[in-house]
This record gives sequence, structure tokens and C-alpha cells, in this order.
Amino acid sequence: MIKQIAATLLAFVLAWPVFAATPVNVNKADAATLASSLDGIGPTKAAAIVAYREEHGPFKSADDLTHVKGIGPATLERNRSAILLGDGDTPVKPAVSAPAPAKAGAKPAKSASQ
Repeated sequence: MIKQIAATLLAFVLAWPVFAATPVNVNKADAATLASSLDGIGPTKAAAIVAYREEHGPFKSADDLTHVKGIGPATLERNRSAILLGDGDTPVKPAVSAPAPAKAGAKPAKSASQ
């Protein structure tokens, strides 16, 4: 039984790159390329991306894609590493999150100099 589970997990891990999004320039790609390259983006959403781009100009950041109807934060994050904005671009890096705010009433940490 354990061998079957291990074999299944190994197969999934080896197949994972097939499910990953392929880097694509969202400012130049046609709808068919967008649909085949991005995870969770089918022909309808890909056509909406192209229509938005034609009406509003090129995307300046990956976050601009959330202005397209049907593209939400989850879809954006799932594809962020595959979104290119210009020629020779590297994929957009994930957004850096700010550190969590300190709890009310918590004492500040002492620095090494104190």
C-alpha cells in the first residue's frame, strides 16, 4: 500500500510542470497563446485580456490584469511567475508582503545593543 502511495505521489510530482503556466508576454500574445499558456485562463478570459489591452493600452504591471473581467487575485497569483510585460522580460516576481503588525500590548523586541 505504501509503495502505491509513493508511486502515485512521485508521478504527480513529475507531472506537475505540465500543469504549470508557461511564460507569456501579456502585452503581445494573442488570445489563443494566452489561453494555452496561463493556468485557469480559457478562450473567453484570454479574449477579454486582449480586448482590455487594445482598449486601455499595454499592461504596466501584472496587477493590472485584475481589471479584466474574470481575472481575480487568485488567478493572478497562480500565474504571476509566468506573466511577462515586455521584450526580454523575466517573469513577474511575487508581490512582497509586509511583515505582520505587532499585537496590541506586545512588548517590542530588544535589539542586540540594549
